[in-house]
Amino acid sequence: MKILLIGAHGTIGQAVASQLSARHQVVTAGRTRGDHRVDLADDASVAALMKAVGPIDAIVCTAGNLHFGPLADMTAEQFNIGLQDKLLGQVRLVLHGAPTLRDGGSITLTSGVLGIEPIRNGANATAVNAALEGFVTAAAIELPRGLRINVVSPTLLTESLDTYGPFFPGFETVPANRVALAYQRSVEGAQTGRVYRVM
Repeated sequence: MKILLIGAHGTIGQAVASQLSARHQVVTAGRTRGDHRVDLADDASVAALMKAVGPIDAIVCTAGNLHFGPLADMTAEQFNIGLQDKLLGQVRLVLHGAPTLRDGGSITLTSGVLGIEPIRNGANATAVNAALEGFVTAAAIELPRGLRINVVSPTLLTESLDTYGPFFPGFETVPANRVALAYQRSVEGAQTGRVYRVM
């Protein structure tokens, strides 16, 4: 399969690339690195990416920015970071990417544990992740031509514990290579409309 992977240089993205590249052609895209450049918050940029890479068999996104900070100090502009980048960015990938996929192709997005397990300073992340999961379950019943869509929701990565651990008190971690298996399951499997929780 020819797979477009957005966010291939992040911690999860690297693990997913390693997991899939042994059996598939993986084309990478990112804001600053990869085979192609894309800004998920820019509709024209996402459309241009799909035109450049298509036709393809699968789209995988492990990218998306969020805002973390106290709700009492948060502005609408800060909250909009997560809406425009991680939420609408991945929605844009679906809207522009679905016509680029071959029949029976798949889309795999990324949410996160905060969608169901809120933490302090994480209101933006919780809202965005929960919205992504809702979007995927609804989109699955409307996609044409046998296209499938799923979302992977990982908990805190073991590799990120030193950086983000203080914000996730008491959370167990998972290694990125175990998270990558959920993306493989989504791409190579047969299910659609699923939230794959890796906890």
